[in-house]
Amino acid sequence: MHPAISSTEADQETHIATAAATDATQTPAREMIAILDYGSQYSRLIARRVRECHVFCELLPATTTLDDLRRLGARGVILSGGPDSVYDPNARHVEQAILESELPVLGICYGMQLLAYQLGGQVEPHTGRREYGPAEIHLTDEARGEASALFAGIEANGESGLAVWMSHGDSVGALPPGFVAVARSESGALAAMSDGKGHIGIQFHPEVAHTPRGKELLENFLFRVCGCSPSWTSSAFIEEAVGRIRAQVGEGRVICGLSGGVDSAVAALLVHRAIGERLTCIFVDTGCMRAGEPEQVVETFRSLLHIPLIAVDAHERFLRRLAGVTDPEEKRHIIGEEFVRVFEAEAEKLREREPIDFLAQGTLYPDVIESTSHDASAAQKIKTHHNVGGLPEGMTFQLVEPLRYLFKDEVREVGAALGLPEEWVWRHPFPGPGLAIRIIGEVTPERLETLRQADTIVIEELRRAGLYRQIGQAFAVLTPLQSVGVMGDGRTYANMVAVRAVTTGDFMTADWARLPHEVLARIANRIVNEVPGVNRVVYDITSKPPATIEWE
Repeated sequence: MHPAISSTEADQETHIATAAATDATQTPAREMIAILDYGSQYSRLIARRVRECHVFCELLPATTTLDDLRRLGARGVILSGGPDSVYDPNARHVEQAILESELPVLGICYGMQLLAYQLGGQVEPHTGRREYGPAEIHLTDEARGEASALFAGIEANGESGLAVWMSHGDSVGALPPGFVAVARSESGALAAMSDGKGHIGIQFHPEVAHTPRGKELLENFLFRVCGCSPSWTSSAFIEEAVGRIRAQVGEGRVICGLSGGVDSAVAALLVHRAIGERLTCIFVDTGCMRAGEPEQVVETFRSLLHIPLIAVDAHERFLRRLAGVTDPEEKRHIIGEEFVRVFEAEAEKLREREPIDFLAQGTLYPDVIESTSHDASAAQKIKTHHNVGGLPEGMTFQLVEPLRYLFKDEVREVGAALGLPEEWVWRHPFPGPGLAIRIIGEVTPERLETLRQADTIVIEELRRAGLYRQIGQAFAVLTPLQSVGVMGDGRTYANMVAVRAVTTGDFMTADWARLPHEVLARIANRIVNEVPGVNRVVYDITSKPPATIEWE
């Protein structure tokens, strides 16, 4: 998404990503690429990379049909990698009609093997030797004309080949009819194939950073092969989102829950642009907010943005429900349910004037992906996000989720374009359940205050060092562990706080931030000296995966 690229007339309509909900009589005007998910650890990253090329895409189940793709207006298809072998009894295949249609198809790793297998080639089963890690590939003499469109304008450095990242066991042994070998690895294994008519297979991952020219390869597929244009922009999204909200809400009224984070704030701004004063924002102080957050939300929305806002102090209600609860999923469900119940109570008051049927939320695409699996056999639910899978049954509102198919950095761009203050735009993400899921174990007023003070110190020191904008997310976690310490001349037995800071572009993968030692030292020293009941600070150096960013 890039605000400098103007929107086109074709971008004025959109579709809500579930194909079943799309009216078969309507033809979506927005260009889109369908990514069929075969369970690769990189499937989400493919989607992120396509979006970076300013082309809209969606991650869809392997069972998606050609009719589904046509209803969605797909301009091309990417088949992801995956752990299956085409010879497995339960291996997931692609509908043959898709491969026989006019749609361009790019098969990545397992996707390439599917192309070969289903179009009449042969796949050699894994026999103990596999290619994994960095490799070099070389274009063949047959790679010319349309067959080499994927590699157009991409040259290897000097005499060496093109650096790529391999990850596969099975490989293509015999090409399907009409295909030519476009590239081979140094071992002679087939690395890329094409029929020159839009069917391309590659045995490496262009979406990972370890394939340096990977973005150019994807751009060639999107623009040269599929004929897409870079029209997925902030301005285009705002225009279509406003139209979609108006179509969904009609003359109705909407309430929007504000959490204090950028997601709910941008959702509120979009809804306000669409329906104006028929939006009322509700900020619920759960008692699990960061220091000063309730006051900041009220000031920004009432005084700066002039959006109707109701602030509800419900901290006693939430803490009563959370008393004695230690399971993180139960915490999320409790908080999700209480949020909606508070909304319903406030809506009843507003309904004395006019009915309110809609609830707007800042749900993002990673929330949707992490909370639900496209294919139950391909992925496992990681955790429930309170605004996706944690809402209670019997909820009386219809959901309005204008950001449901955006990644975090896309939300920031939209927020900036809508006039959200820069401090909000670049604020680190904050989970809907708040500090409740950064306390491992029971949530109490005393433990919340301890964590709130520690978290404030972490952020203050990052800002002081000029590192806040470089870090994707940073926070403190209050663990249930206590350890022996010495403070002054006395023995202590007090709490341990963990500090988490990560760098990330999409929040679907993340690496631990290599903070300068002096910054970590100041954070630890201040927490131990300024936060009562804490005598030890540790730093989390785990990436995502295998860990998630949040601890719960």
